Amino acid sequence: MDTAHPSFPILVALFVLLLGVTSSQPYEEFLQCLEFHDSNITSIVYTRANSSFSSLLESSIRNPRFDTSATPKPLLIFTPRQISHIESAIRCSRAHRIQIRVRSGGHDYEGLSYSTDQNSSFLLLDLIRFRNISIDLAQQTAWIQPAVTTGELYYRIAEKSSILAFPSGICPTVGLGGQISGGGWGTLLRKYGLAADNVLDATVIDAKGRILNRASMGEDLFWAIRGGGGNTFGIVIAWKIKLVPVPATVTACTVTRTLEQNATEIVHRWQYVVDKLPNDVFFMVVLNSVANPVQANATTIQASFNSLYLGGIEGLIPMMDAKFPDLGLRRENCVEMSWAKSILYFAGFPLNSPLESLLDRTISATGSAKFKGKSDYVKEPIPISGFEGIWEKLKEVGVQTGGLILASYGGKMSEIPESSIPFPHRAGNIYQVEEVAFWVEDGVEAADGYLNWLRGLYEYMTPYVSKNPREAYANYRDLDIGRNGGGGEGDYRRARSWGSSYYKNNFDRLVRVKTAVDPANFFRNEQSIPPLSSWR
Repeated sequence: MDTAHPSFPILVALFVLLLGVTSSQPYEEFLQCLEFHDSNITSIVYTRANSSFSSLLESSIRNPRFDTSATPKPLLIFTPRQISHIESAIRCSRAHRIQIRVRSGGHDYEGLSYSTDQNSSFLLLDLIRFRNISIDLAQQTAWIQPAVTTGELYYRIAEKSSILAFPSGICPTVGLGGQISGGGWGTLLRKYGLAADNVLDATVIDAKGRILNRASMGEDLFWAIRGGGGNTFGIVIAWKIKLVPVPATVTACTVTRTLEQNATEIVHRWQYVVDKLPNDVFFMVVLNSVANPVQANATTIQASFNSLYLGGIEGLIPMMDAKFPDLGLRRENCVEMSWAKSILYFAGFPLNSPLESLLDRTISATGSAKFKGKSDYVKEPIPISGFEGIWEKLKEVGVQTGGLILASYGGKMSEIPESSIPFPHRAGNIYQVEEVAFWVEDGVEAADGYLNWLRGLYEYMTPYVSKNPREAYANYRDLDIGRNGGGGEGDYRRARSWGSSYYKNNFDRLVRVKTAVDPANFFRNEQSIPPLSSWR
């Protein structure tokens, strides 16, 4: 590289832009461009030839389904240390037409934060170094950077206060940059709404490389980044969030029932109760196939009722006896703990796990299993016959390789208007459904078998879930419901197939914001909001 002529990268960039051609190795000119802005910056750029490339790429891949030799890999991995590095990466990527993928935690359900399902060259901008947390107890607020995980945030809050929390997810390794960008729900959603509902300010770098806060970006863009999807409007490098009060003691409970223990009737009844319970109660039901405990070489269906109550056992038991006696909740089903400890409980950690477990970024919720998820919303109770059909679908796959997770709505979620932020799934929903498949076998044939099973389950659910549109949760990204064109090049009509499911009537406003802030569609992926300029 000839560093004696710093104008060379600029001339190359102009040549590329004016003639519309690209180098056979565009990353070389990209590197020259980076070095022009900062002579030391290339030390944090990893090419495929670098010995650390593979380990760095795999360090935050949370779904082994996208960690194969066939998975498209980035040309480069860039791990910026400071904001100016991100600005330079944006400017140089634009100049040399290299697409950017942005990763904060690596939990994208379709792997789009670090890969692509198209044959396009791209740069992985890995924000792993952006993990600062600054908590203001007096104001009950915090500034967090995008690679901060939910577990890290909860732990740092608990260090300072046992009566403050943040209403985000229950998987402690999820990066908050991505989670807030799609909404972010957890056990406090019936009390305080989503993570994105509790954002007060943000710092964004837009497609022009400008650093913007809420005041300078305007309310339209501030609205869009809180649930409108990541890698679409810019790169959020910091969120200011509102912390919420919780009691020093909360109660977590688990009751399991099989078909032989009237699980069908209890789940059916649960639907009529769960969205009407006090806002201090959250319920999640996990449905899957398990070995039959009383019959050898047979399976049955298990329903696991997991609940969190913002208070002590003494207040919970009489309430549940009055409002949901069918469950038969007893004291021995419950444990009192701090709210931070309850995250470990819901994440499946042993009861004696230290709170420091929240800081472990390497733990995967699915272990070494590959997975795919889909999502739905239920507005009318599913009849018993509907659940009996679900049981048959679950018995088609192996024990605990497929299931449904039902998360209760109502409460605060019904009070927030659909247009408050891009996430629109509010009043009228009894609960959210996640349909999921897990498998450990390698190979395309095995994957296709589980994916086809999951798609069959999803098709079976059609009569029982929301319609026109069939709603879906953006953070449970599902390319089956639609995608943009090659390399994320989208158009309005094509994007509506998936956009209306994720955002309902908010989709059009998101398109208008995208058109205003990124008309050239620099930030894009297979399910990013397209600008109107892409509708030819």
